[in-house]
Amino acid sequence: MNKLTPFEWIAATRFLKEGRMQTIFIVSGIALGVGVIIFMSALLASLQTNFISRVLTSQAHIQISPPDEIARPLRVNAPGIVISSVIQEPAQRLLSVDQWQAIVKNLSLRSDVAFVAPSLATSGQAVRGDATRSISITGIDPDSYFKIIKLPDYIILGQPVLTNEDIIIGTDLATYLGVTLGDKLNVTGVTKVAQTLTVSGIFDLGNTGANRQSTFVALRTAQSLANLAGGVTTINVTVLDPYSAEIIANQIQASTGTKAQSWIATNAQFFTAVKSQQISFGIIEGFVGLSVAFGIASVLVVSVTQRSKDIGILRAMGTSQIQILRLFLLQGGLLGFLGSIVGSLMGGLGFVIFHDVVRQADGKEIFPFVIQPTLFLIAMLLAAATGVLAAAVPAFRAAKLDPVVAMHG
Repeated sequence: MNKLTPFEWIAATRFLKEGRMQTIFIVSGIALGVGVIIFMSALLASLQTNFISRVLTSQAHIQISPPDEIARPLRVNAPGIVISSVIQEPAQRLLSVDQWQAIVKNLSLRSDVAFVAPSLATSGQAVRGDATRSISITGIDPDSYFKIIKLPDYIILGQPVLTNEDIIIGTDLATYLGVTLGDKLNVTGVTKVAQTLTVSGIFDLGNTGANRQSTFVALRTAQSLANLAGGVTTINVTVLDPYSAEIIANQIQASTGTKAQSWIATNAQFFTAVKSQQISFGIIEGFVGLSVAFGIASVLVVSVTQRSKDIGILRAMGTSQIQILRLFLLQGGLLGFLGSIVGSLMGGLGFVIFHDVVRQADGKEIFPFVIQPTLFLIAMLLAAATGVLAAAVPAFRAAKLDPVVAMHG
């Protein structure tokens, strides 16, 4: 140590070296706690990223549709008197978004909107020989729609190409109807309009229901099948900040008179589940932190007791109470910091191994690898701060020891 090294630092490091077994024990305990926190935080972040990525590549941030038709009262009258008033909910018809071209144009000019794509959703039947299947039909403009819904990423056969005579179908539907690329399908819409379409692509969304029923055709084809010439039932919107989608959806709904739903509203159960996970993880991390703090405090209390004579000698040699206080606070901080370094390495390495070992049946990763560098920095700072706080009580006790009493044990 050079002459510029503070006395507290020299004494703290010497105490830690002399009580080597105690130091190793408490550093190991802190490392285990920090490692658990790092591992769990990385796992939660990865799971959230995975789910959000899957959600946002299979649906728009905001979907705009026509407002629901309003219920009307039905009155049953006696001569001159209203006997009763009944509210009957009307059936919701397939309607086009009013003035959708103007809405698309105005949304495209917003600085917080990335992409806009109109589409038409209807239902129908697909027929191949004696096989018939009810299907959902989505009419799209591929150039704009594929910027929002990453359907090309899920194409396993063919190309995501849609002319007015093409159709893209799911794997389960293709298997049920016994069709492959280039085969013809007779598709009938809800208005009994029928067309013969060619299978240009087959996709796998990883969902049996979607693979069995979902189909995609050109927008004009869907308009013809639904007998809704020039209309669209949905305007899909992607915004720059996905988490602001709810606010932007409310603004759009207020300004256009349409019905605008954000992905946040349609996935409310997911956010509830994520919130519950975060609370559970927070409670676990809190208890881990408390156990670390009590471990540091208990070791330092023992250290103060064992070194009472040393403390008495230091006080008799002129060491001030403030210096003694700093010595033990520094000792606690060093224990926390050393434990956090080892724990961060343990937690990070454990998550790497877990991510590489736990895989899907086809060998693909279950969730993306997400570890934020700031997580390590925060863990180190919090562990060091916990060490200092845990050392506060034994440090004050050591500082207040009477030199004569301490030296006589």
